[in-house]
Order: sequence, then structure tokens, then C-alpha cells
Amino acid sequence: MDFTKLWTLFGGKTKTTKKLRKRSHRYRCKRAMNSTMFQYTTADRNAEAFAKIFTTVLLGIIVNCVNGIFVFTFFKSSVFYNDPRYILYVHMVLNDMLLVFFSVSLIVMTYAWPKVPLPFCVSLLIISSTTHKNTPLTLAGMAVERSIAICKPLHHHQICTVRRTYILISLIWGVGVLPVLADLILLLVVRPLSVFTTSGLCSSTNVYNTPYHVEQSKITHGIYTSVVWVILVFTYCRVLIVARRASTEKSSANKAQSTILLHGIQLLLSMMSNITPVIDKIYANVVPTLRSNISFFNYLLTNLLPRLLSPLIYGVRDKTFFKYIKGLLSCRLLNMKVESIKQ
Repeated sequence: MDFTKLWTLFGGKTKTTKKLRKRSHRYRCKRAMNSTMFQYTTADRNAEAFAKIFTTVLLGIIVNCVNGIFVFTFFKSSVFYNDPRYILYVHMVLNDMLLVFFSVSLIVMTYAWPKVPLPFCVSLLIISSTTHKNTPLTLAGMAVERSIAICKPLHHHQICTVRRTYILISLIWGVGVLPVLADLILLLVVRPLSVFTTSGLCSSTNVYNTPYHVEQSKITHGIYTSVVWVILVFTYCRVLIVARRASTEKSSANKAQSTILLHGIQLLLSMMSNITPVIDKIYANVVPTLRSNISFFNYLLTNLLPRLLSPLIYGVRDKTFFKYIKGLLSCRLLNMKVESIKQ
């Protein structure tokens, strides 16, 4: 009979049991520490996600509120209704407001709703991608309108009518939606129809993740970028030649040159979002631990900030538009002061 086993069975302590208890105690402590660390990191991640969502939503609201002032000014002042330049401008502002709303919604959904049904996700991606393509196309249309106003001033009112401006806006939306429809057709061809019953993270890289989509994206980005830049360079050179030849109206020609240059700056701002994946890849290799934070700040700088600066620069620079904005805001402030005095 083993007296050691009996001794330990009745609560006795041997050297072996002491060692086993020490080991089990250490194991429990280590397990408790790991559990605490896991809870801490989970809470930390939740706090970080909340901070990112709050910042994104707040900046999105600020951007759309500022842009909303320009839209409100346009619809409150009938003087802008018959001017193609202002119609195209307010279309660009409304388009950017839609882009900000849907891009912010997609960012929030990545944190709050990781399992989005694919049909709903595709609908959001179609609107988001189309509005993204519309901005440079609208800037190209605005540059052409300014070129016609300077190079053919006598025929400007015949060529650039309000009806043709709205037709141009319809064409911009038609051309802007083509790449997204191509992505959708590729998805239907490559993937089985059952994929539309699945759910997952709602992002273009997650939904359109085939090699065909990558190549198609490169081709469309290249075509859109090159066409818009060719239009801007062509219109600027044309206005520059007319400005040098003309003996009169040089001030208006110089102003048109500055406007087209401004469209170039706006285009650079709007196309900053195209370099977002490149920056993410570079910093992901250099600092992999801070990848999510870098991607977040990269999104704010290359997607949200340009949607604020681009309409703001043009709207404040335009004397007529700025005058009406000041008038509307001053009237609002005056009405508020009068109502507060009456109360």
C-alpha cells in the first residue's frame, strides 16, 4: 500500500504536492493576468473605435453644414438660377455632400455593423463611387464653361444654356456610374449568384476583390484622370492664348485663367482620395502596429478635408456668391437679434 497517496488523500502535504500546488497557483495567476489584459485591450479597442466614429461623424456634419450654406445661398437667390457656372458649382457641392454622407456611413458601418448584407452594401458602394467620380467630371465641365465664356463671349449664352447645363449634369452622372456598373457585372460573372445572400464587411476592397476588379479599377482611374487633366490643360492654354491676343477685356481673361487654375487645385484636392490605398500600403509595411490609426487619419486628410476646402475656396473667392452669403447671414443674425429684443 502506498502511504504517500493516503497521506495526500487525507490532506497531507508532501514535496510533490507542494510543487504541484505552486505550479497550479502560478498558472491561475497567469491566467487571471491574461484575462485582465484581454479585457483591457478589448475595452481599449472599443474606446478607440468610439473615438474614431465620433470624430468622423462630427467632421462629416461640419463639412456638410458648411457646404449646406452654399446650397442654401444658391436656392435663396434667384440670380444664380440662370447662370450655368453656378448651377455646375452647386451640383458639385451637393455631390460632395452626398459623398461625405455615404463615405462616413460606410466608415461607421465598418465599426458598428461588420456583417452587412451584400445587396445593401453594393447599393451604398454604387452611390459612393459614382459621387466620387462626379467631382472631377464636374470640375472639367466648369473649366469648359469658363473657356467658352472667354474664347466665344458672343456665343456663350447660346452654347451654355440652362437646359444644356442640366443635360451635362445628367451625362456626368451617367459617365460616373459606368465603372461601378462594370464592377457589378464582373462580380455577377466571376462569382455565383449565391454571393448576394452573404453578409460581410462593407468596403469596395472586400466586395470587389478579384484580380479582374483590380485591373478594371486601374484602367478606369487612368482614363478618368487623363481625360479630366487633358480638358483642364487644354482650356487653360486656350484662355491663355486668347488673353495674350486680346487688347481689351484682359482682366476677365486673366480672371478666367485664375479660375481654371483654381479648378486644377480643386481637382488635386478631390483626387487625393485616389492615393489613400498607396499611403496605407507604404505605412502598413513601415509601421504595421499603427496601421489602423494611419488609415483613419489618412481618410480624414484625403477624403473629408478636400470636400470642405474645394467648395469653400471657390465659394469664398467668387465675389457675387460671397456677397449673397454675407447678406443672408447678416439678415439671419439681425432677425435673431430683433426677436431676442422683442422677447
